[in-house]
Amino acid sequence: MNKLEKALSRLLNQSKLTGRLAQVLAHASERGRVAYHEIGEIVNGNAEDVLLLGNEWRLLLPVRTLKSAAWEDRLLVAKPEELYEVPNIVRYLVEEAKITGRWDAGRALAELFRDMGELNWEQIPKLVEELGQQARNYKITAIQIKEIYSKLALGNRVDALIAELKASGVMSPKLGSLAEVSRAGTPIYELNPSLFINKGEKE
Repeated sequence: MNKLEKALSRLLNQSKLTGRLAQVLAHASERGRVAYHEIGEIVNGNAEDVLLLGNEWRLLLPVRTLKSAAWEDRLLVAKPEELYEVPNIVRYLVEEAKITGRWDAGRALAELFRDMGELNWEQIPKLVEELGQQARNYKITAIQIKEIYSKLALGNRVDALIAELKASGVMSPKLGSLAEVSRAGTPIYELNPSLFINKGEKE
């Protein structure tokens, strides 16, 4: 078991596909994207199972979309010409895991947001941890994000931060649940579950 597989096994609870997904992520994270036919070559078949697992944990996302770049609008199609991308935060997680054998969300978040030029990059791991604690089934509202941002005294750039959280792959808008958004009276976002090892679902 290599270091990346070891790190992933903690996230995926010893899934039998962990080794294969680790191989695919190691390859895809270097370029940001990978094609379906490449996945098949890397894992010797079982490409669909690996893709399903990668998509479930938001580690690999289809490039093809239905109407927007939101994760829920991505179309998981298993054809040779299809492309799948690795969210920015996952690329940092993978590169770190290849060296340390650890799936270290805090370190990856700090490094990514520092590289993105975020002024408060040192606070981002704490912010995301708080988002995870407040989320229900990995869903968080814009109001909750603003409250946590204010609690951490990060200034008045919350809208810019939300844009950065989306661009980094930390979260994605939930656009399909209009009734849910209407009830909440605020935009809703889906957090990337790969950032919350053993978090479990909050009811």
